[in-house]
Amino acid sequence: MRPSPPGRFRAAELRLALAAPRPAAGLTSEWRLVEGLRTHTRRSVDPGTGTPPVVLVHGLAVSHRYLTPLALALSATHPVYVPDLPGFGLTERPSTAYDVFRHAAHLAAWLSAYRLSPACVFGHSFGAEVAAALAACRPDLVRALVLAGPTSDPAARSRRRQFGRFLVDTVREAKLQAPILLRDVWDARPWRVFAMLTDSVGNEIEADLVRITVPTLVTAGARDPIVPPSWREQVARLVPDARVVTVPGAAHNVATTAPAQVADAIRSLLTPALRR
Repeated sequence: MRPSPPGRFRAAELRLALAAPRPAAGLTSEWRLVEGLRTHTRRSVDPGTGTPPVVLVHGLAVSHRYLTPLALALSATHPVYVPDLPGFGLTERPSTAYDVFRHAAHLAAWLSAYRLSPACVFGHSFGAEVAAALAACRPDLVRALVLAGPTSDPAARSRRRQFGRFLVDTVREAKLQAPILLRDVWDARPWRVFAMLTDSVGNEIEADLVRITVPTLVTAGARDPIVPPSWREQVARLVPDARVVTVPGAAHNVATTAPAQVADAIRSLLTPALRR
């Protein structure tokens, strides 16, 4: 399926995003027991190219669903895995909300269960906080890192300010993403979303960024109000040798509405890593 222009999201892409657990476009669902939780993963077929796996980590209040366009864009060249974090999507819901570091520990256990390390780990929004914590604490599991629309900007590090930026973003996003968000919030439960928002704004991601040693890409949509240029540039300065790719026309959900551009940036990041 031909991807939409940056910033767009079509009905066909919505149907694929909501397809799980049914197989669709080469993506299938499976569950494994990870740290006592029945954990769902949406994955692609291995294309047999010998390239490293790419693991996509979703953000706050959402799930694998909105990362489906990026998974499809990468699946021709890389094996792609999209786990649902504890309490989200089709993964079992624990009785408490996990913080950033408990999510990172679960992701580390998930990588071990799948024997994927070292992998390219892509984290979007809150998922970038989880991915950064994983790369800082377990560099042996991470081959390369992608921080897409990473939260949270110190200039807006409160629930009120982050929610205000989110409201601005909603008017810049493709409207057909709304059914995905509603489904994901229902699955996660609003109390879990609120608890994790509180944890996100209290998490000083800078402490993890300075400890990252793997090749890193920082990417965001040019119209992203949650991750303004000043913050994404600061993130890139804190990570040694990181580079920034800004996608014109896209807002915060850059992986959903500009998957081809993000996939190309990921492939570019991994090419020098493959020569090492």
